[in-house]
Amino acid sequence: MKPLHTDGLFDLQVNGYAGVDFNDPAIDAAALDHALQAMRHAGVTGCLPTIITAHRHELAERFAALDAAVRGSRLAAAMVPGYHLEGPFLNPADGYRGCHPAAAMTDPDIALVDSLDAALSRPILLVTFAPERAGATAFAQALAARGKAMAIAHSAANFDEVSAVADAGVSLSTHLGNGLPQMLPKLANTLLAQLAEPRLAACFIADGHHIPPPALAALVALKGVDRSILVTDAVLAAAAPPGRYRFAGMDVEHTAAGAVVQPGASNLAGSALTLDQAVRNVVAWGIADPATAIAMASRHARAALARPLAHHAITLSPGRVAWNDALEPSPAA
Repeated sequence: MKPLHTDGLFDLQVNGYAGVDFNDPAIDAAALDHALQAMRHAGVTGCLPTIITAHRHELAERFAALDAAVRGSRLAAAMVPGYHLEGPFLNPADGYRGCHPAAAMTDPDIALVDSLDAALSRPILLVTFAPERAGATAFAQALAARGKAMAIAHSAANFDEVSAVADAGVSLSTHLGNGLPQMLPKLANTLLAQLAEPRLAACFIADGHHIPPPALAALVALKGVDRSILVTDAVLAAAAPPGRYRFAGMDVEHTAAGAVVQPGASNLAGSALTLDQAVRNVVAWGIADPATAIAMASRHARAALARPLAHHAITLSPGRVAWNDALEPSPAA
């Protein structure tokens, strides 16, 4: 079989990689290049470094450090068009908040996004929030006017709330199936509301820990493969050995089984997934053929950023990646 040549992969949600925490206020260009080079070896040619929920001053500090690292990076010019802000406009209730600190969560605040954006050399391209929070629809309208892509996560939004923000331009579900409590209303729940909304594409973490493979197959079938995107939600434990790590100011453990958890807690805290492994998993689980699985981690992800990229006149070069019979990518050129 000839090698399969495709566009490079693109990760919409990556919090860290190869021992480097993108939420670390001490991050520098050398550390970022180490992480980006490791991502290239997984076939990734582009990504949105993701900053999670924190207090306002912490968000400003973390974005400032990350942006300085990007400006000084050898690889970021081609790989990092902008950033993903996941929170702090999320649902703080048990089960919904995940590992995000509830005390730092707040209602949607366009002034906060504007202040963060104003200090950056590259824009926040994607904002994840909970539509049930006060002022969320007006917030979505303001973000749309600024050319942002928008996503739902860590949310209990009902059918009407999901529809209202979709009307305002929200187009994604971040890690659908996760950031949810174990017990949900049987039918009137946000998982079904987001699956049923045709204007939302869905991002999935295909590591086998966040969603059991048969459930992932069902979710992709319901959403439609053309509206499904593979992401990692990786933290610094990705492409790194099992052990204890410090992520966004909290202790996390990369277990021998491959999950990332908060010690003493039952919830997951991001993943140790690499995006090429997500592709292999989706193929091995019979969810998609190789070409389709790769598209879910490349072409579909870039398409989700069409509006903000056009707004900021950013052109993405996807690069090319060669895949062998084992679906292992050659390093991006």
